[in-house]
Amino acid sequence: MLATSEGLSSFSIDDVEAARDFYAGTLGLEVVEEHGMLRIKLGTGPWVLAYPKDDHVPATHTVIMFPVSDLPAEVAALTAAGVRFEMLPGVGADGIMPGDGNGPDNSWFKDPAGNWLSVMAGNWLSVMESPSAN
Repeated sequence: MLATSEGLSSFSIDDVEAARDFYAGTLGLEVVEEHGMLRIKLGTGPWVLAYPKDDHVPATHTVIMFPVSDLPAEVAALTAAGVRFEMLPGVGADGIMPGDGNGPDNSWFKDPAGNWLSVMAGNWLSVMESPSAN
């Protein structure tokens, strides 16, 4: 039924201006404001919708993951741009949690609304594009 629909992901924010400044200014993403909401272009990937919500509660899961080819360099560049990485258990002093064979190396940070985002080593998500038949 929905196989031909492109679909759309969305998440809530509490301040459109702060989110626009962060996603466009700090992260360098293309952001379009329409009807009081933000369309955010995820690099070479799809668009997502960030919408204001008066009773916004930050997501407790990662809402956007950005695969990158050089995780340490990306973490350093984002840190220089003002991003503060979350120092979770298992995260090294460099802000990176090793995947140790259970997934990619990863670093987490939050947007101004408190939603979780991450940068991750390599294109680990490409394995999801063509699931193997078992």
